[in-house]
Amino acid sequence: MLIIICFYDIFIKIEYYTDYTTRKEKYFMKKDYEDFLNFLFSLTLVNKSFKQAGEELETYIKVLEKNQFIEIVKEIGTIPETIEASSTEEKLYSKASDIILARCFNEFGLKAKAVSERGNSADIIAESEHGYTLVADAKTFRLSRTAKNQKDFKISTLSKWRGMENDFAVLVAPYFQYPNTNSQIYSSSLSDKVCLLSWEHMLFLLNREVTEDTSLSLEQIWNAPIRIERDSRIAYADRMNCLFPYINKMVCDRISTNLSDFENQLNTCKSDIIERSNNEILILKSEIESIKAYTKEQAIEELVKSRKLNEKILSILSYKKSL
Repeated sequence: MLIIICFYDIFIKIEYYTDYTTRKEKYFMKKDYEDFLNFLFSLTLVNKSFKQAGEELETYIKVLEKNQFIEIVKEIGTIPETIEASSTEEKLYSKASDIILARCFNEFGLKAKAVSERGNSADIIAESEHGYTLVADAKTFRLSRTAKNQKDFKISTLSKWRGMENDFAVLVAPYFQYPNTNSQIYSSSLSDKVCLLSWEHMLFLLNREVTEDTSLSLEQIWNAPIRIERDSRIAYADRMNCLFPYINKMVCDRISTNLSDFENQLNTCKSDIIERSNNEILILKSEIESIKAYTKEQAIEELVKSRKLNEKILSILSYKKSL
């Protein structure tokens, strides 16, 4: 029975993967990001441990040409709706975002790595030739995710992971997923001294080919919370106000470029997100139409699959076998 369930599980994964590739090819995806997702899904079709799959993802991302890598950075902040919540694919996508952020830091001239084993530590650690170190955390969200709050960003946790041995803590999330008005996360950023950045900031630095050398240190970017607090205007303002007007200017000042250049890129990114949103909606509507056409047997099978009943049986059998 155990063998039958294993084969059924693999069949379901293949069926889902095939359905995914058919739907997304019909509606969207830029090639490099599409290839990345294809590779990620392929890792779940064979019996690999999460660690093995993570190592293969790291190798894949490490050997990408820089222009290919940049195309993935443009998209990585948004989890595709076709990736099921709490699935192996979603966990691998999160792991990939850590690896991608680590490579961003490497492209900026730091020595960075994604920590292989998650636990009570930061996901990314980076070291600069200028003598400072930082920890970082990568965040990705679905377009359908709403009501994000302080717990979603885990600022205090990242501050704790920095500890006494690291100088800075950096959180990277999609720019337009941060609250655009008041939020507790901004006051937490200042009090916990965690630098809030976005994938759009990473993209901007990559496109500008910014790299640390003897004449350029990016420390003044990672140190943004302390620098913002020194601004006399903050002392008399609501500390929950959005900090990005300050952060955007600091990033541009550090690399000697105009704020308007970053704002122009943001507008381009916004257009890309609108296009992505339309594509995601088309896929979801297509899925609704497919479900409407289900026979009774197909509907039952889909319900069993969505509730992961076979996976639960497999887990119980595995536990039973270990007794």
